[in-house]
This record gives sequence, structure tokens and C-alpha cells, in this order.
Amino acid sequence: MTDGDSAKTGVVDDWLGAAWLVLPLRSRRIVEDRARGETLGSIGQQHEMSRERARQLLVKAQERLSYYADAFVPDWRDRLMALTVSPAVPESKLAAALGVREHISVGLLVQAAGAEPPLTWAGRLHGWWTRNPTALEVLLRAGVEEAPLRGEDVAVTFASSGVPDDVPLLELLGHSKSPLVPGVEGSWLRRRARGRDAAYLYLLANGEPCPAEELLEPTGIKRRAAVVEALRRDERFVQLRLEGKWALAEWPHVNVTPYANAVDAFVAVLTELGPLPKDALFVKVGERYPVTLWRLQQCLLDDRVGMTGDGSIDLVARGATPIEEREPAQPATMAADPAGNVLGVRLTVDKDILRGSGVVVSSWLTWQLGMRQAPMVRTFSVAGHPTPITLKRATSAAQLSSLRVLAKENGMVGGCEFVLFLRTDDSTARIEHICARQYCRAVAAPAQVT
Repeated sequence: MTDGDSAKTGVVDDWLGAAWLVLPLRSRRIVEDRARGETLGSIGQQHEMSRERARQLLVKAQERLSYYADAFVPDWRDRLMALTVSPAVPESKLAAALGVREHISVGLLVQAAGAEPPLTWAGRLHGWWTRNPTALEVLLRAGVEEAPLRGEDVAVTFASSGVPDDVPLLELLGHSKSPLVPGVEGSWLRRRARGRDAAYLYLLANGEPCPAEELLEPTGIKRRAAVVEALRRDERFVQLRLEGKWALAEWPHVNVTPYANAVDAFVAVLTELGPLPKDALFVKVGERYPVTLWRLQQCLLDDRVGMTGDGSIDLVARGATPIEEREPAQPATMAADPAGNVLGVRLTVDKDILRGSGVVVSSWLTWQLGMRQAPMVRTFSVAGHPTPITLKRATSAAQLSSLRVLAKENGMVGGCEFVLFLRTDDSTARIEHICARQYCRAVAAPAQVT
């Protein structure tokens, strides 16, 4: 039976229901509006009164109900205060403690006892009460820290964090402001790491390593390179060398190398075993960090590694002479003026440039600039730009920093060709758009670069 039905028939279910019917109709309407989350200002407008007058009527209604409660349940405040120590207790439980049915007037008494709806990322959790309004969100976020979560683990995880069992957990997790998003089979993933979390759960369920291509569908990532880049940045994943498959670092049966890269393995072997002939060194490093012969050759360029007088490989810190890169073959896309003061690199605006990624270039460029070991960095200023172009020489490749902004300012789009000029005497750079106008895609699509 609703409050309206009781008013029409004159029948009440309990003392609080009777007390509610004693309140003026306008006061009851204001209490109902407030319980729906409306502000005092909007309530005042609806009932043609000031905000302050609406507040006064709410206080008066609360005082009248408290008067009735004192008469029928003298210790009602103690009962409510004891229950609302919890981070979230449903209003139905509080009504039962008062010996009344659940209706809107219960909330006024709970507020009079010093409780309020708990806070969550979704806002106030109406219909629930606590005297520590921030406690529930703290417990919820503690559960979120355990993500990603499989469907069968969700309830157990949040219960372990202290979230009361009857809180509408799935409703809160599905809110637009929740830090988690739904995955497959009832799983929940971190909003800002959903792809990596989906890969983690897929590998966990699969139980064995798999290639990056196999992770495209479960992660929702469209390109293999993007999957690889995402997993490389996450310490939960390891790539098994040579076979190239990805596994979870927590798997005890995976032979995970303790080295971050091949160069670290190089340095560790030399540190432990001392100078070694190159072939013997390659064998020892390959036992610890299996990589290709080409990659091992590249590691010799690291500035921590050098050659001794008898041709062995050792650490520069122990007196070995650094090994400089031999001159690479000149690519058709690069050239230098006779004096060597200006270097030119012909490039095409591709998807990497459009999204602001670094541009991998031939090491012939770094060799010409005297960057014949790794790591080495050189910067070139661009007129009118606060951020210079950076050229890095690593052991495995040479790379230019992002050219996206310069391509955009020169009106280029995907497929356009340009030349990057680097001056060695004053370390400056500039770009020249070299597309023939009749073939230039920027003429037909001037707004493609954004």
C-alpha cells in the first residue's frame, strides 16, 4: 500500500506512516522532491517559495517526525547511529530497525541521526546511508586496484575490499564515470588500459604464449604493431625471444630473462666473465638473451662496450676502446652537399608521421654527423618553434623525433613528400614540401592533417 492509498483510506501500516500523514501535503511534496535529488532552489521554484523557505519546511517536517519517533522508539537515534557506522547500509534495513515499513520518511530520521547518502564516482548513492560518506568510494577504488577482473572474481574481489554485499556493484561499475569498463564474459577492465587488460585476461585464460596477431581480436586493437607497443610498456608481459610470442611474466614455466634488452645482457656477461673474443661473447649472450646475430653486432656500438688491444671485447670502463660504426651504404633518399654542411632526407608523410610517432631513418645520416656510437643525441632548432628536432642514435636504429607539426604547418597530408634539411654548422633544420602541384594530395584534401 502506498502513502497515497493510506491517505485515501485512512489506514496506516505503522507509527511512522501515521506521522507522515500528519504532515501538511506541501511539506510531504517538498520531502519527496528532495529525496529525488532536487536542489532547494528548484524545489522553491516549483512551489513558488524561496530556497530558504523550502529548507525551513524540510527542517520542520524532520522535527515533527523526530517527535513521533521519540514517543514510539525512544532509542531510535542509537539504533540508526549503530547501523550507519557501515560504509553503506540500505534504507530498508534502517526501517526494519525502527519497526516500520520502508517509505520516504525514513530518510528524514536517518538524516536527523547524522547520516547521509554515501559518495561514489557516480555521485550520491540514494537509498543508502552512512555516517562516513567517503568510506564507500575508498573501498570501491581499492577493489578497482585489483583490475582486470574476470566475471567470477568481481564479487569476491570487492567483498574482500570491504564493500557491503548488497551494494549495487554492477550498477556502479557500469556508470559512465566508473574507472572500469566491461569486457567479455562479465570481466571488467581498467578504462585507460582496456587493451592491455584484455590481453592479460586472454593469456590467463589461454594458459600459453601466443603471437601478437592472436591478440588483435580480444584486445580490439587494429594493428599488430600497436599491440606489440602496448605490451612492451607493461611489465606484466614478456616476449619470448626468437619465437616472438607473448606470455605473462607471472607464469613460472616461462623462462623470463632478467635483462631489459640485449645490451644489458652484453654488459652483464662482460662484467661477470671479463674480456671475451667476439664469437664467444655472442654465444654467452645468446644463452641468456636469445636474439639474432644482427642484433648482437649492433650491441657492439654501445658506448659501454669496446675492443682491447688483442681484439677481444670488454667494457670501456676497464680500458677498452669504444667501437665506432663503419660507414653504412648511402640510401637513395639521403644526400649531403660537397662540403658536408647540409644533409637532406627525403620523406613521405605516412601514418607514423600523421599520428606524431618518431621516424626511423638510415644510420647513414647519423654516421655523417659523427654519431658513430650509441646512445648519442643531437638536436636541430627550427625557426619559430620552441621544440627542436631530435636525432637519436641507438644500437639498433636511428630515429628522428616527431615531424607531425612541421608537416601540418606546411599544408601536407598523407602521401605528400618533403625534404628535411639539417645544417651541421649551426644545428638548424627546415622542411620543404616537394610534391608537384598537379599530383599533390594536399591540393585535393587540404584538411587531412589535424
